[in-house]
Amino acid sequence: MAAIRHILCLNSGSSSIKFAVFALGPAGEEKLAEGAAERIGQSIGRLWLQRGQDPITDRQLVLSHHQNALEAVFAALTEARYATPDGVGHRIVSGGPRHQAHCLVDTQVLGDLRASLRFAPLHLPAEIAAIEAVQAVWPGIPQVACFDTAFHQSIPEVAARLPLPRNLWHEGVRKYGFHGLSYEYIVSRLPNHAAGKTIIAHLGNGASMAAVHNGQCRDTTMGLTPTGGLVMGTRSGDLDPGVLLYLMEEKGYNAAQLERLLNHLSGLLGISACSGDMQTLLGLRNDDAHAAQAIEMFAYSARKAIGGLMAVLGGLDRLVFTGGIGEHAAAIRWAICRPLRGLGLEIDPIANEGPEPCISVAHSPVEILVVPTNEDLMIARHCHRLLPTREQHR
Repeated sequence: MAAIRHILCLNSGSSSIKFAVFALGPAGEEKLAEGAAERIGQSIGRLWLQRGQDPITDRQLVLSHHQNALEAVFAALTEARYATPDGVGHRIVSGGPRHQAHCLVDTQVLGDLRASLRFAPLHLPAEIAAIEAVQAVWPGIPQVACFDTAFHQSIPEVAARLPLPRNLWHEGVRKYGFHGLSYEYIVSRLPNHAAGKTIIAHLGNGASMAAVHNGQCRDTTMGLTPTGGLVMGTRSGDLDPGVLLYLMEEKGYNAAQLERLLNHLSGLLGISACSGDMQTLLGLRNDDAHAAQAIEMFAYSARKAIGGLMAVLGGLDRLVFTGGIGEHAAAIRWAICRPLRGLGLEIDPIANEGPEPCISVAHSPVEILVVPTNEDLMIARHCHRLLPTREQHR
């Protein structure tokens, strides 16, 4: 009988590391614990760990860098008597042109990730640091890279190719798409693995949508990097490239200044001039015109994307909301869907505020659903699938 495997899943950001521990085996899948190391690099950080809703540890400590933070995570798991994992799975936002399928990490893969930093400059440095930290603490444990770009490999070239000179395509300048682990999980939860025509809206601080036909991605809103597409918390989304030329020529912006502007100072934060957090903006919208405008532009951006992806699919059977905003912000779902009645999206105002997954009226031509995502579980599944057997590992 196949043995139960314990998998540690790591989702590393620039200032935080989210983690979860799963047990997978013949009897099924079980989440044993979850937690996070937060405020890495700040004067005081936070480490918390819980089993279900029961807190195990929650304390403040100095987390000066990712190596230090991961050592604290490993120590907390050991202190709570969790076994050393059989494998560690990492969410990797982009593997660039060389890696677009989930795989075991080896020296070559790690080197390729270091060479791909420009494809996800916000995310890859922290993700590489996490892999190196695990190698330092548990050098014999296999690690798996789970790529957010993998789900989007079914996008046809007509959608993936950018309207640029052809040599750039061969250098890897193309649409990759992101949030793939989330999309993959949602497809696994839908009837017949998303048979028919589906748009999945992963709306959070980072936001994107994917057009899915019979479980296969046909197009998505993000492009070469996670900066493009929808208006996001602090990212601009799509812009006329002439804006960048203007900023360079008239304002003297260099690459580092453009990167900071586009990824850290724009989106909801830039429009509202106060916050990139949707919950905060919803609380301010009645008294702050800029906060209200940021919300309006977010919903407008989402509606335009839905219309465009419906054209890609040639119609629509269902729209699925997921991600932090998609799952929890009923006001945003309403603002997105209500003006789309003419396209067959009939949202039910009462169901939209309730706990059930279906929020469309019974006669709506397009089914509208809210489905919580679970990227950690997808990482655990891929890690379990790709781990070598004990004989191979020896």
